[in-house]
Amino acid sequence: MTATPGLGTYQLASPELLRSVFRRHAAGVAVITAQGGGGPVGFTATSLTSVSAEPPIISFGVGSGASSWPAISESDHVGVHILGEHQRELAATFARSGADRFGAPTRWRAGPESVPVLDDVLAWLVCRIVARVPAGDHRIVLAEVVLGDPSGAGSPLLYHQGRFNGLRD
Repeated sequence: MTATPGLGTYQLASPELLRSVFRRHAAGVAVITAQGGGGPVGFTATSLTSVSAEPPIISFGVGSGASSWPAISESDHVGVHILGEHQRELAATFARSGADRFGAPTRWRAGPESVPVLDDVLAWLVCRIVARVPAGDHRIVLAEVVLGDPSGAGSPLLYHQGRFNGLRD
């Protein structure tokens, strides 16, 4: 590590450097769901991105060692849910390893294409997976929007500095 005028002290690339930098990046919080052979699966994601408007394509990252990956790797469709600031506990549940993510108090229903759709979210989409791209210890999933509902009320939930937060004016 050295100091460079105007750049301060910097670190060489490492997983910890990446985590430290992205803790400073506020990101919207989504939950990705799919129907697996053993039942519904899902996880909290902050890597959701709009990729293309025509056709409407989104992307998200999922760890190849994640418990949800086997179902995502075989599913044709996924659910994408934008969480509101009132859903901190739901975000934490879907982020926690070993949690019963679809048990009470989580409210959900089987939606189009058998995708689990969460209740009371700001917006949701059902998307058809079009590609799974290897990227280090993750996979980038590209999915085309099939249908959705943007009509939920409230403000978005954000992830920043390792915590779930609401927007401040």
